[in-house]
Amino acid sequence: MAESILSKAATMEIPINSNGDTGTLAEDDSLEQDLQQVMVSGPNLNETSIVSGGYGGPAGGIIPTSSIKGSSNHSPNSSTEEVTRGVAVEKLDSVRKWGINTYKCTKQMFSERFGRGSRTVDLELEAQIEVLRETKSKYESILSLAIALIDHFQSMVQTQQALGDTFTDLSQKSPELQDEFGYNAETQKLLCKNGEALLGAINFFVSSVNTLVNKTMEDTLMTIKHYENARLEFDAYRSDLEELSLGPRDAAGLVRIEMAQQEYQIHRDKYERLRSDVTIKLKFLEENKVKVMHKQLLLFHNAISAYFAGNQQQLEQTLIQFNVKLKPPGSQKPSWLEEQ
Repeated sequence: MAESILSKAATMEIPINSNGDTGTLAEDDSLEQDLQQVMVSGPNLNETSIVSGGYGGPAGGIIPTSSIKGSSNHSPNSSTEEVTRGVAVEKLDSVRKWGINTYKCTKQMFSERFGRGSRTVDLELEAQIEVLRETKSKYESILSLAIALIDHFQSMVQTQQALGDTFTDLSQKSPELQDEFGYNAETQKLLCKNGEALLGAINFFVSSVNTLVNKTMEDTLMTIKHYENARLEFDAYRSDLEELSLGPRDAAGLVRIEMAQQEYQIHRDKYERLRSDVTIKLKFLEENKVKVMHKQLLLFHNAISAYFAGNQQQLEQTLIQFNVKLKPPGSQKPSWLEEQ
């Protein structure tokens, strides 16, 4: 009997109050006590605790790390976890926003393509953009033809150089035809010299037009691409706001309308800013194009005319006038990296 009583007493829970006296806990408060125990034992962002008895253990088994001598309020591991968690949340939020934006823009794009949606159009600006694209295409054609001319003319100059060397060699080995071979050798060398001067002028022309087409115009077209993307986003959020405005006007609907209005305003400001940037760049591009092409076309005309007229002096003056520097004889063609 005594052993039974002792065994029963050993399995009984005896609550202890803050003064060390025994007390009774109401059964109704057991759930609240369990929740408080979980909150105390659970992870705390402000203070890390070491739990000796798990979530079901007594409160005395919880030892705050702040009470340990030499420890700080934030352990290095806790700080690292907080930073990692913050980065992950930012990435997830960014992916979520990107997904929503992509969905809206794709929906708007298909609506426009199938004639079910409206789009914002600036007729004057669209016409200028179309003219720029056509101009770039034609200038690229000029570039390809000019490069082909350089290749063919370079082959001719090399042939003239080889022919002149052959004439010179034969003039030394054929005394009876020394004068005739000598005249032809001098003529081919003169043609070769003038040909190299013309090649220098055409190379200068190609380099300048290439910069205009593949750098200046390309930069403007990149801004136009950003503008067109902003236009699509603006129309997508505008259509979304119009659809919500036709919906119910309850509390949840008004909240959605207000959020859509904010997004609409953000994308409208972005669209108008990029439209202004495109207008300014198109204006400066036109001025720069006229200035560059006026100089380069004059150079091309004067050099070609002087060469085929056999006017060596005028050809040399043309190179000096446009500050075209020829490479010294025997210099090798620059590598691809140098050309870039």
